[in-house]
Amino acid sequence: MALREKIDEIRKGFSLDIDKSKTSKDVEDLKVKYLGRKGSVSSLMGLLKECTDQEKPLCGKLINDLKNEITNFCEEKIIDFSQKEVEKRLEEEYIDVTMPGREAYLGKYHPISQMTKQIVGILEGMGFSVESGPDLESDFYNFEGLNFPQEHPARDMQDSFFVTGDLLLRTHTSNVQVRVMEKSTPPIRVIAPGRCFRNETISSRSHVFFHQVEAFYIDEHVSFADLLATMDEFWQKLFGKKIKTRYRPSFFPFVEPGLEGDIACSVCSGEGCRLCKNTGWLEVIGAGMIHPEVLKAGGIDPEKYSGYAWGLGVERLAMLLYDIKDIRLFTENDMRFLSQF
Repeated sequence: MALREKIDEIRKGFSLDIDKSKTSKDVEDLKVKYLGRKGSVSSLMGLLKECTDQEKPLCGKLINDLKNEITNFCEEKIIDFSQKEVEKRLEEEYIDVTMPGREAYLGKYHPISQMTKQIVGILEGMGFSVESGPDLESDFYNFEGLNFPQEHPARDMQDSFFVTGDLLLRTHTSNVQVRVMEKSTPPIRVIAPGRCFRNETISSRSHVFFHQVEAFYIDEHVSFADLLATMDEFWQKLFGKKIKTRYRPSFFPFVEPGLEGDIACSVCSGEGCRLCKNTGWLEVIGAGMIHPEVLKAGGIDPEKYSGYAWGLGVERLAMLLYDIKDIRLFTENDMRFLSQF
């Protein structure tokens, strides 16, 4: 019978090959050669077609027996070789148990997370509670509810990433303001830390995504003096000393009146450098009294209540505190930089 002769031929070939094997890998290769999908044993199944109906049960058993025989022999050889290889490696390797172990490095907060945590901790200590908002925001909460009407030229101040006609990646954490007003009754004293996105040219001073902390306070008789006093106390607590600041009138649709706040550049000590554009000052905050239209959008009566709002850039503050000259370092994942914090 041709099939039986083929089986005997494969068995003899396997015996010769297994005798030549020197390692467990050689045996693994043999298993593939004989038992793989295109192996010698698998090819025998095609020869069953040439057998008569009476011969097929016996021939099928012979093929299965050969398969089991090769499988068992290979497994025994692999175990035997593996043990010998381990013993040989242990004999050749030398382990000096007196050597000190490798130093384990603990993970750390990213410098932006550290800075955010510090800012939030200070403001919580000043009576603010923490709220969050979505990164993907509707046009209403990001713009219209903050007194940015459709086609208003102030929208061009923030070149946005729109996902659909009405959804965009938020350009500021001010999107939390109206959301909080809708569900709260004054007095409201809230901070909103988070990531923002703007389609800007990446440079040493700006990036397409960055972090902000928004703070706002709404109650009866809240004044501009309350805003200035709060910011002065915050800077004192953050820097641990009285620092040089300046406030300039500025326009933001969601506040009236509005201002921008600058801190003396710590990199150049106010003498002028690339970071501060040779002005000696670094802009870190935008602020003002919440616009009556924003209060109305949040369901709060502007005749009874007033409030202030201010937002600061976390990266800018971190650059000041840690004397960092390029904002891009925060996102490059360079361990030489990150390990310093």
